[in-house]
Amino acid sequence: MTDADKLELEIMEKAQQLAALRKQEAAQSPTPVADYVFDTLEGQVTLRDLFAGRERLLMIHNMGQGCRYCTLWADGINGIIDHLEDALCVVLISKDPPETQRRMAMNRGWKFRTVSHGGGAYMDEQCAMGEYANYPGAATYEMRDGKIYKTGKTSFGPGDLYSPMWHFLALAGIAHSDWTPQFRYWRLPEKLDDGGENLRD
Repeated sequence: MTDADKLELEIMEKAQQLAALRKQEAAQSPTPVADYVFDTLEGQVTLRDLFAGRERLLMIHNMGQGCRYCTLWADGINGIIDHLEDALCVVLISKDPPETQRRMAMNRGWKFRTVSHGGGAYMDEQCAMGEYANYPGAATYEMRDGKIYKTGKTSFGPGDLYSPMWHFLALAGIAHSDWTPQFRYWRLPEKLDDGGENLRD
């Protein structure tokens, strides 16, 4: 077994320890949160509404359509959304208005429920990380005796645990600083055999 193999096993063990520690901390000191109000295409909803009668909720904090990295994470999470929603409710939240969120979701094939915080109190109080007011990541909430508690929070960033992209790049010897996600990878050919009329970029 190489040193890299040993370190990889150690990281996997550490990840299991992290999961156990998070579960312990959530049980010992859950943080009560307000019943925030969000915008959707159908009108306003509250954080309580997003639980849809279930006990646990995962909120994916997305910076919005202007962030290629946030799009990468959302694309990846969308691939396992059916598995996640077997365990808990999942909602993607950003500052974008609902109409923009819908267009983005349709373009990417996302199956998330989406809500907009519009840059309001939820963003300030739940998405902030250090000096950044609108940081990508995720938070988990739990309904207990009619009250809402935050049970976990994490941030997303290049090399994190939440996108397999970084780990496959690393396996190939490509540093995350050497690659930047794009919205699209297919490029128009210089010449179109169909004439190119009515082409949309």
